[in-house]
Amino acid sequence: MAACFGPRFIASWLGAALVLWLGGLAAAQIPPNGLPPAGVAAPASAADRPPSLLAPLPAGLPSSPPAAAAGAPSSGAIAEPRRDLTPVYTADARPGLKVTKGSGVLPNEHGQIWREYDISPYTLRVADSAEPQRALIDWILRETGTEVWFVEPLGILSASRTTLRVYHTPEMHDRVRGIVERFVGGDVEAHELVVRLMTVGSPNWRSRALALLKPVEVKSAGIEAWVLSRENAVLLYEQLKARGDFREHSAPQTQVVNGQTQTMSRIQPRSYTRTVQLKREYPFYSLLPGQIDEGYSLKISPLLSLDGQTIEVALDCRVDQIEKLVPLAMDVPVGGQSQRVQVQVPQMVSWRLNERFRWPANEVLLLSCGVVANPAPGSAGPLSLLSPLGLPSSRADALLLVEHREKLK
Repeated sequence: MAACFGPRFIASWLGAALVLWLGGLAAAQIPPNGLPPAGVAAPASAADRPPSLLAPLPAGLPSSPPAAAAGAPSSGAIAEPRRDLTPVYTADARPGLKVTKGSGVLPNEHGQIWREYDISPYTLRVADSAEPQRALIDWILRETGTEVWFVEPLGILSASRTTLRVYHTPEMHDRVRGIVERFVGGDVEAHELVVRLMTVGSPNWRSRALALLKPVEVKSAGIEAWVLSRENAVLLYEQLKARGDFREHSAPQTQVVNGQTQTMSRIQPRSYTRTVQLKREYPFYSLLPGQIDEGYSLKISPLLSLDGQTIEVALDCRVDQIEKLVPLAMDVPVGGQSQRVQVQVPQMVSWRLNERFRWPANEVLLLSCGVVANPAPGSAGPLSLLSPLGLPSSRADALLLVEHREKLK
């Protein structure tokens, strides 16, 4: 019996067992093509996978995997999942929102056409502005209105430093082209504008100046406008300057590049006691300060016609002033008692002017904004000269005089 289990027998037996074990591994191995062995079915859907591998999706979102991307290999191999392409769902995802790529072409049911305008002859010569093309966009929007670019028919308006791109109807292109030609074909040298912002205590100055003024149409309520010859403008200015309630607020002359915007402002901060804040520790309250910037800001943008005979100016003037600080007494609890402190409530007067005007370049434009807030910050106002008690006033008839002069040499 011992002979039966000698070394040769044991070696032969171990060899046969090793062969059988290697054969079993080969039969269980998946072939190189990635498909399971014959007779072994691959999982058909996510439902056949172990529950621990299924990630819940937000309600209303599809649970089936997305279709294979276009151009992917069409072999029968089972591709490894691309984890970087897994959709990311936010907490506020809305399943009802539909987003498509569209047809891939711009709609042109209304005959829209694409045009690119070369604006480099203008922008390359405007060295003082970081984005000179913005002036073209501003003037196009003034001419066409803003809403036409955000409603039907579809429109596109975009500008780089050298190219203006427009997609709209032929009629809209005609209006855009008219503005672009005034920039590109016009003179881009610095021009001189005489801009005088003045106030007069009483509007009765008009009775003497009536024969000098030619009225023009104004759309803004409460605003009146006239044009004068340059000779009559000088005569009117001398009449106003001789009055005791006259005051001039801006530097008369400024240089503006054709189409660009120049800002003139005089702003002064004014502090006051705004409110009371209660505290737990002594002194149990603190007075909080406030600040209001009062004064005026005037933005002016001129644009000449191609022949230089007509000037068009966009004006944006804002004036804010504290007419007075109304005192308000407040009782504050301090250590079981009340202490009276005083805060201030500002009473503001303001006015706004935002409009375009067009007139012959050899004449002068005069605007009256009516009896409004005095543009001078911190000023008692010119009407204080007329008050019998010497009480300060912050109201006056605001006048704006604009004159274009030939380009600077």
